Amino acid sequence: MTIYFAASIRGGRADQAIHEQIIRILERHGTVLTEHLGSEALTGAGEALPDCDIHDRDLAWLRSADALVAEVTTPSLGVGYEIGRAAEWGKPIICLYRPSAGRKLSGMIAGCAGARVFEYTDVAQLPAILATSL
Repeated sequence: MTIYFAASIRGGRADQAIHEQIIRILERHGTVLTEHLGSEALTGAGEALPDCDIHDRDLAWLRSADALVAEVTTPSLGVGYEIGRAAEWGKPIICLYRPSAGRKLSGMIAGCAGARVFEYTDVAQLPAILATSL
């Protein structure tokens, strides 16, 4: 199985360590095409590539993936765009969300019929969630 993992980059990298842990869990299920999202070297500035190259590469990866797993706690325009495209292409979509006081998941994500949203409070919950949803 190939998995496209999506998470905030320019929208904020505060959850980088969580992203890295999620990627390690996903690797138990297959190849993660976007494992670089877990790297400490990837900052909120993004990659040192032209934006059009990032867009085209990432869409090619997404189109080739068997599933999209998105960490959606930190709002991200890019992740929302990727979820929309995956829904358009009929890809399985799993969204992982950590609820907190004063924060609510976007209605566009929560209301997307093609996306399954799983709430979690600790990364330790994710192996069980992903084992039954991938």
